[in-house]
Amino acid sequence: MSRFDQAKMLMKVKKIQKELEKQQISIEKGDGAVKVEINGEQKIKKIHIDPSATEDIEQLELWLEEAIKEAISTSQKVAAEKMQPMMGALSDLGL
Repeated sequence: MSRFDQAKMLMKVKKIQKELEKQQISIEKGDGAVKVEINGEQKIKKIHIDPSATEDIEQLELWLEEAIKEAISTSQKVAAEKMQPMMGALSDLGL
């Protein structure tokens, strides 16, 4: 692979990374009692808890845990789908 091809590939990777940074994923649990917003880089952007949804703290903690796990999992799937076309070329670069 030529240096030009390598540079072109790295530019594509950087473009995908910027897209993932802008990708917003929102997960709700407990009929909206808990809402987690995360981006495609698996960075949590916001957590919202509706205080009127429940007084059961243990249930609220469970919903929060489930929402975070699902948000991270969904974010990982989105990233993998976007990177899939690049995987063969990246392995040629030794990445």
